[in-house]
Amino acid sequence: MSTRIVVVGGGTAGARLAQRLPVTLLGEEPHAPYNRVLLADVLAGRYGPEVIALPGTREPARLGVRAVRIDRAARTVECADGSLVGYDRLVLATGSAPVLPPLRGLRGAELPAGVHPFRTLDDCLALQALVRPGTRAVVVGGGLLGVSAARALAALGAEVVLTQQGEHLMEGQLDRTSSALLQEHLEARGVEVHTECRVSGLRRHQGAVTAVELADGYVLDADVVILACGVRPRVALAREAGLDVRRGIVVDDELRTSDPRIHAIGDCAEHRDRVYGLAGPALDQADVLADLLAAEADGGGRGTGPLAAPRYTGTRALTRLTLSGPAADTLDLATFGETTPTPGDDVVQLTDATRRAYRKVVVRGDRLVGGVLLGDLASVGTLARTWEGDEALPEDAPLLHLLSHDGGS
Repeated sequence: MSTRIVVVGGGTAGARLAQRLPVTLLGEEPHAPYNRVLLADVLAGRYGPEVIALPGTREPARLGVRAVRIDRAARTVECADGSLVGYDRLVLATGSAPVLPPLRGLRGAELPAGVHPFRTLDDCLALQALVRPGTRAVVVGGGLLGVSAARALAALGAEVVLTQQGEHLMEGQLDRTSSALLQEHLEARGVEVHTECRVSGLRRHQGAVTAVELADGYVLDADVVILACGVRPRVALAREAGLDVRRGIVVDDELRTSDPRIHAIGDCAEHRDRVYGLAGPALDQADVLADLLAAEADGGGRGTGPLAAPRYTGTRALTRLTLSGPAADTLDLATFGETTPTPGDDVVQLTDATRRAYRKVVVRGDRLVGGVLLGDLASVGTLARTWEGDEALPEDAPLLHLLSHDGGS
């Protein structure tokens, strides 16, 4: 392929594209691309960093290189080391960055010693160096990242407190029943959970964190604080280059930005008013773009018919989380679509208190629109395929059959 393709970002989306096409990949982190989904297992010590490495790229990646400026007229990317990289096609796969909450005791971008986000392999390695049995750790944020971090820290023997500002854990994905089961699982493993709990500040001594202050005046002693307050797309490079940016970098169905020579994929991209922030859509986008760029290089058309350019029309994304431990101590959960019913929806749910398993689906008309499964995911494959394909449910099948182990097939 003679077209010079430069990819900025070595995360899930950028690495996938670099596995499929010969590109110049600029990775800001010094590590080879890795699977972020497994970071909690690295933190807990179950995997070494080498285990979560992604398959190699077709061309050697340039690691530890930060892109700082795009010159669209010259078609170059300027790096922090002063080098310039020319491109014919540029792909922004800059991912997302952790949200740092506005807390007293956080001054600018520099965090006190002992305070870390939970986003990168370096975050994991730094936390591993700090945490020992008995270490007092406070996790701020009860979403997917916070729950994963709390479980991993408890596995290291830390005394963990998990604070969640919302009414229940993972409230963006789980309903109250499944969230309560998740909380029971964490508490049984030594994690102290506080919901409807707002953190207002940090206390520090000689530059290191010593405690977390809550809005109600209560103080939690802390040797380590993990900020897991969500992420936001990294769009500064695109915005400074004059590209159309809203919440993410705006792209069309060919994943093109407002500059037709520049594409965006993964957590930084906003497609049809949606930023996904999940691995599944990032991989889908990378695959579509790889097909599109390969077709262009081979002289493929952009019209309609068999030679039409590939299109990305969206991903129906399923969220999965495994809180790992010994075989009998692992909790799996999956959630997809709309888990809160609207008036007129049919809801079927099964709870097995003995096995701490919970399954629920929401049906609207003849369509499956969402579901939550916790502890027993035997039927998740069929349910997910039915939902992803937007298939009509059989008229003669009872709704309860959806929750059988074969998903009603």
